[in-house]
Amino acid sequence: MKPPKTLIHPAASEGTDISSLRHQFPALAQKLDGKPVAFLDGAGGTQAPQRVIDAMSVFWAQGNSNIGGKFEVSKRAGEDVERARAAVADLFNAPSPDEISFGQNMTSITFALSRALAREWKEGDNIILTKLDHDANVSPWLAAAEEKGVEVRWVDAKEGDCTLDMATLDSALSSRTRLVAATAAANSTGTIPDIRKISKAARSVGALTFADAVHYVPHCLTDVKQMGVDLLSCSAYKFFGPHVGILWGRRELLESIGAYKVRPAPSSIPWKWETGTQNLEGIVGTEAAVEYLADIGRKMGGAHGSRREALEKGYELIGEHERALSNRFLDGVEAIKSLRVHGITDRKRLKERTPTFAIELDGHAAPEVAEALGREGIFVWSGHYYAIEVMKRLGVIDRGGLTRVSFVHYNTEDECDRVLDALRIIR
Repeated sequence: MKPPKTLIHPAASEGTDISSLRHQFPALAQKLDGKPVAFLDGAGGTQAPQRVIDAMSVFWAQGNSNIGGKFEVSKRAGEDVERARAAVADLFNAPSPDEISFGQNMTSITFALSRALAREWKEGDNIILTKLDHDANVSPWLAAAEEKGVEVRWVDAKEGDCTLDMATLDSALSSRTRLVAATAAANSTGTIPDIRKISKAARSVGALTFADAVHYVPHCLTDVKQMGVDLLSCSAYKFFGPHVGILWGRRELLESIGAYKVRPAPSSIPWKWETGTQNLEGIVGTEAAVEYLADIGRKMGGAHGSRREALEKGYELIGEHERALSNRFLDGVEAIKSLRVHGITDRKRLKERTPTFAIELDGHAAPEVAEALGREGIFVWSGHYYAIEVMKRLGVIDRGGLTRVSFVHYNTEDECDRVLDALRIIR
């Protein structure tokens, strides 16, 4: 059966200015009290291009059905899911679409996975977590470790540039280490740890590596083969899609782990990890989000090969634009007295961070700064953003956390200048 017609009309060639993609995002055209809205909260969730909105609308308009039925609408829904699985496999450079499973969100997936993995843990074993992670990659493992009587060890974060202290990983590893859970990119400070080095160290003692890629996928080309991890999870709403969680894992590993399922749900991958009825319209929208990213490479980068090759070129352009925004922002904040950036500020190291900045303005609590910016139509986040361990490590959790300014590729230099001007006024 051929894919149904949709309302999606990919734009013609947009040239070389990545900011010209903005016209594909309806939400970016909003105004607040006559002022253009600037969404600088990408680390909390991105806006969706029109093709994602259209794909989900068409799914509903043409009929909603669960998969597995013997009639056309159900068959079409099943085909939709498999196309989305193939698209995400290309996004991750996964060996097979069967290694891709969908769920509610990264947090829910990690709780389910931690419980399943912990079945094999024994007293005397240990797991390793980091002080740089979102709590979705901390609390599930803490709960599982407590239930099984397993020791929790920590990789520390350096207070200055907010990078991981890899020496503490080496000292934490042992022959009884069962898992290392680490972020691929910190949603708090933008730090991009060397996940390949982490997974190699874990493998040296026979431990598994689980990567939280929620903040990584919007900014960096994901390659599970190159990263060397065993398991990886993210959420599509952070890379311009809907609220859908995604799990990737090595086939043999996913097949060997006993998932918690209702009877008589399939026990083979990928379905064994998809508990209950999935967000089918969201899965359809996820495929559209991947195609949007690939089209950046096709229409702006001249890519003519596979979808993966288009994604590689698209992310190359995204990286160039985002590093230019990071450089401009760092230049601006350095001129604002009493404003501190927590994280990497060395311009030569911009590839080690995303354009996400945790800032602190002396004399102004983080919620106060975010509220003042919000009145100007500049949307940022404040508080701990569920990065509890990071905020504890930086000593700011008891005073309201930090203000987070997080750019993505649809943000512009003008928006960067707007938030800098507003911060100067607040100062």
